Parts: sequence; C-alpha cells; structure tokens
Amino acid sequence: MNGVDRPAAVAGLRVAEAGPFLARLTRLDPAALVRLRPAAAGAVALWGRVPWGVLVARTVAGAVAGDLTVPATALLERMSAGRVDLPARRDHDWRWPVPPTSGEVVESVPVAELLRLGQAAAETLRSTRGRVGERVLRDALLEHVAIAVEAADGAAVEVRQGVVQAVLRMGLVTTDGDGVATVRTVGNWVGLATAHGEGWQQTGANLAVRIVR
Repeated sequence: MNGVDRPAAVAGLRVAEAGPFLARLTRLDPAALVRLRPAAAGAVALWGRVPWGVLVARTVAGAVAGDLTVPATALLERMSAGRVDLPARRDHDWRWPVPPTSGEVVESVPVAELLRLGQAAAETLRSTRGRVGERVLRDALLEHVAIAVEAADGAAVEVRQGVVQAVLRMGLVTTDGDGVATVRTVGNWVGLATAHGEGWQQTGANLAVRIVR
C-alpha cells in the first residue's frame, strides 16, 4: 500500500518528553518521519532526519514493540490530543541506516563551545543574506569541520558543522551553556551526544583503501 502499513500498537509515550523533539523536527521539515526503536527497559529512542542529512535522536520513557516509523506531525498531533494510539506506519519510507550502538567516546566538548560555533555560523550567514551564492555558502558551512579531535589509535575524528547545527536546532543542549557534549564514533559514524539527545552523520572512512607494499 505505497509503503504505508496498518496502524501501530500503543507506545505509551508522554508528550512532555517527546513533544519538544517532535515539534522541532516538524518545524524543520513538516513531512519528517520519526522512527521509534526500543531502547533500555521502559524507554524508546526517537530518531529523525533533519533536512541537511544529519540523524538526530532522543530517548524518552515508553514502550514499543519493535522498530516502526510514523509521520512526526501526525504523532505529535495525536499525543497533544491525549491519544495513545500511533498513526499509520510508514516503515517503507524510512531509507536511512542508524548507528548500531551509542558508540565510543572520543572527546568531551563544552556545550558553550557548541553554542559559540553555532553563533559564528549564524553571523556568517547573516552577513551574506540576499547575496548571490548564499545557498552555496550555507552548504559549505554545513560541511565545514567544526571540531577535530584524535581517537585513541591516533585517527583523526572530524565533526562537521552540520552535526553541530542539528544538535543546536533540535534543542539538545541547554542555552545557558552548561554541561558537556561527547564526540562519539562507531564504524563510519561520527556523532555528538548530550544529556538531551544525539546527532549523527556517516563518513566515508570505511571506504578508504590502504596499499600494502
């Protein structure tokens, strides 16, 4: 049925916890999907994808029977109305892999530094608003390496501005700058995790070819 499955089972999510994440996701993309995955006992991981291709996640209290995907807008509307049933499933429309685990912590970064990076990017965009090439500059900023750290094995780990922007735009940090975020890696994924959620982006690291002489 065009990738639309029958309505999903009750998830038991609370709008106070899941609502802000869904509201921000749908503000960025009204047609966004949200993938619900069982997390720890009594918890559900909500996954979404922002328009510039970064995956974001937040874990909230609740229960769900297996992975399932629904429209984020419809889920938020039902939760806000006090309904406990989920919208019709859209499992076939979720086309992106997600990190297999929460990854390995490589480095800690003050939240205040993430806010500074976001402010600097915003000021750069404001200075070129209305000019030719504004969109090109925006895309270049999202690909810019905002944080570069070194893993235990000496490998370079690069967090792009797009991941920083996703964490900030999704409200996964406190605006007072308190706390830290951790740079994480798993496979060819690089992420930023905070106390309120995570942002992840795939790299081409696992495609590298080493010539042995």
